[in-house]
Amino acid sequence: MKRRVVITGLGIVCPIGNDKEEVWKSVTEGRCGIGPITHYDPADQKVKLAGEVRDLALDDYLDKRESRKMDRYTQFAMVAARQAMTDSGLQELDESRDRWGVIMSSGIGGISTIEKEKVRGMEKGYDRVSPHFIPMSIANMAAGQIAIAYGLHGMCTSIVTACASAANAIGDSFRHIRDGYGDVMVAGGAEAAITPLCIGGFTSLKAMTSATDPNRASIPFDAERSGFVMGEGAGALILEEYEHARKRGVHIYAEIVGYGANCDAYHITAPSPDGTGAEQCMRLAMEDAEITPADVDYINAHGTSTKMNDSCETAAICRIFGEDTKRIRVSSTKSMTGHLLGASAAVEAVITAEAVQNDFLPPTVNYQVPDPECDLDVVPGKGYSHQIRYALSNSFGFGGHNATLVLKKA
Repeated sequence: MKRRVVITGLGIVCPIGNDKEEVWKSVTEGRCGIGPITHYDPADQKVKLAGEVRDLALDDYLDKRESRKMDRYTQFAMVAARQAMTDSGLQELDESRDRWGVIMSSGIGGISTIEKEKVRGMEKGYDRVSPHFIPMSIANMAAGQIAIAYGLHGMCTSIVTACASAANAIGDSFRHIRDGYGDVMVAGGAEAAITPLCIGGFTSLKAMTSATDPNRASIPFDAERSGFVMGEGAGALILEEYEHARKRGVHIYAEIVGYGANCDAYHITAPSPDGTGAEQCMRLAMEDAEITPADVDYINAHGTSTKMNDSCETAAICRIFGEDTKRIRVSSTKSMTGHLLGASAAVEAVITAEAVQNDFLPPTVNYQVPDPECDLDVVPGKGYSHQIRYALSNSFGFGGHNATLVLKKA
């Protein structure tokens, strides 16, 4: 018998806020977190803008000595996980944690540590790099650190599927609980890739915008979109078996009822031009949730602000919903946060859970010029109240990885 899985804790740090309250306030106000890069001097590079995490008080969450042994992406993951655990009240629960686990993903891992230690090795010799270099840089360390911090003895792993990573982390955690292998999972993703090498790599790939106006840079579905804007941060969700949560009498944000995952098997960076992979992924998720397109009220789109992604995702949505497409609200919160790569789906799942709980449609901010190839109701400019029974959250990554989550009102 399949068990029900609910969300009982949320944690988030991203360009529009350093906790769920601040982030949700930013969403309801339509605040954009894109701005000039300050982590390093980008004078010699084409890309000057990013979605940076600002004013995060790490000392409020992490021991200074231990924090210095973590890459920035792991620090973000630890902050989000601590917020989520505190929010859920689980850390106060006196029971065995053998059936509590964690899947915390990252698309890039500790890239800032890799870049820093490469320079140190070239200057001082490679045997002189930091002894913490390897554990700081590997992509599974955020999951390991969270498990250690909270004594989570169940399944602990990290999924790397580029920009679908965190969606797979949440979806696989959902299945893990639903199928009886565990009772509690900390699920999400973290990323900190605003570095010269990463920005340069995506620029060379022609995936990023070189726009200089923060309000016209990350503009999903807009006819003038020219590439994505890099963001950073982390999202963590506490997934819990329904009866386990009910007995504790805790607040439930939403229920996860469906998950679809597949592959375009088409190209290493480009989506299938007709969007068939994305379409099938959404259909798989809805079949898993035992709902029809008529039940869906909102889609948090992958919506990267790249030419191909937005038009292909639109085509997929239009084929699924047909004449009913105009009824569906489809927004991209990347217009506010930028694209957090492996953490994007976690941040978007947190926002989607809040949207379902509050019956509020997050906006696609800074949208100005309609594109006939993206003929959707993208909730332009400002969000508003609207009943949300079921919501989809889409995430698509390099390699053709697709993942869709289905959230239901609690």
